[in-house]
Amino acid sequence: MTTVLLVIHIMVATALVAVVLWQRSEGGALGIGGGGGGFLTGRGTANLLTRTTAVLAACFFLTSILLTLVSKHTAPAGSVFDKPASSTLVPNDPGQAQPAAPATTPAAPAEQAPRGGILDKLK
Repeated sequence: MTTVLLVIHIMVATALVAVVLWQRSEGGALGIGGGGGGFLTGRGTANLLTRTTAVLAACFFLTSILLTLVSKHTAPAGSVFDKPASSTLVPNDPGQAQPAAPATTPAAPAEQAPRGGILDKLK
């Protein structure tokens, strides 16, 4: 259902863009467009294009609302932020290696710990 609505929505949006671009300019826009005779001129065409634009705009809004309603009913309830952090982790597979247990012996003091910085290599 969602796919069909989405395809219709895209087709309506494309048709709406095409119809708006066919319309004659009403001035402004640096003086371009709206010039002499051409493919779509005259009062009758302006009325036809105006009505077509209105119908396509109404269809665009209708399909937008329908897509929102359909996605609301098919989406899982709640938010990702509502879930506790432990439920978002994937449980370990029994075949995977388990992480090592934390060491119980204290770490070596900082003076004896090997350092691998760039300044130590320059000495």
